[in-house]
Amino acid sequence: MLSKETISTMKDYYKANLKDSTPPGAHFAAKSTTFSIAAYHSGKVLFQGKEAEKEAAKWGTEKNIVSTKKNVPKSSSTLPTGITTMSLIGTDEVGTGDYFGPITVVAAFVRQDQLELLKEYGVKDSKHLTDPIIIEIAKKLIKTIPYSLLTLPNEKYNERQAKGWTQGKIKAVLHNQAILHLLNKIQPVQPEGILIDQFAERAIYYKHIKDQPSIVRENVLFSTKAESIHLSVAAASIIARYAFLLAMDQLSEEAGITLSKGAGAKVDLAAAKLIKKHGVDKLGHFVKLHFANTGKAKKLSL
Repeated sequence: MLSKETISTMKDYYKANLKDSTPPGAHFAAKSTTFSIAAYHSGKVLFQGKEAEKEAAKWGTEKNIVSTKKNVPKSSSTLPTGITTMSLIGTDEVGTGDYFGPITVVAAFVRQDQLELLKEYGVKDSKHLTDPIIIEIAKKLIKTIPYSLLTLPNEKYNERQAKGWTQGKIKAVLHNQAILHLLNKIQPVQPEGILIDQFAERAIYYKHIKDQPSIVRENVLFSTKAESIHLSVAAASIIARYAFLLAMDQLSEEAGITLSKGAGAKVDLAAAKLIKKHGVDKLGHFVKLHFANTGKAKKLSL
């Protein structure tokens, strides 16, 4: 069971997604487009939804967390011995569960001789870092390590989604492109491997990108909890979060209101204000239109 302190930290982490009502015996409940959470006073935490396992992995081992997601992705390949000290490219993404803001994907290359420096910077699993700390660390990282950042604006996201692209396909294409860009950037240096924070099984990932002109296959590894396996993934996550925060600030400035993160009730209210201020036709510039928040915001704006 999780401690009261951890559950309190979780509640603060998911504050943008908190539900107004909670199940009997629950300390809080939260819901996004890809998972829902109920944390009980007993210390039990229940995750449900298509990304339940990935979200649950941020908070502890399976003995502490109950997830109802079946056939969740595991590591698609045996990770090599000593992977934590290798020179790797790591990739991660931010923004997929946020109604406002883009998806940001980063591939970051961390050499073996840079690992201690990154630890001094405070690089670690980003779920344990506040946004101000992430910004502070990211500003150091972008001057220290090679990386590739891809930002998918909402207009392009909505176009691809309308054409039938799943979010999994969108992420896979962006990860592959970010890796290609970074490999070109660091030539002739070759990493010892490429570690992707897993959001799909290997076969599904490559099915998503089969129509891409160039595909990276050599030495590509997949694992859940990859941020805790190698600092390259943790660094990628921090830079991606930093880029997402900057994009949110820019969108808030354009909107003339503060746009909330996540996909909870506060987001619905902000979107309703946005519709009243700029009209529903402008919504696609700021949001991922297929989220359920769009319908809720339209009703609230009436």
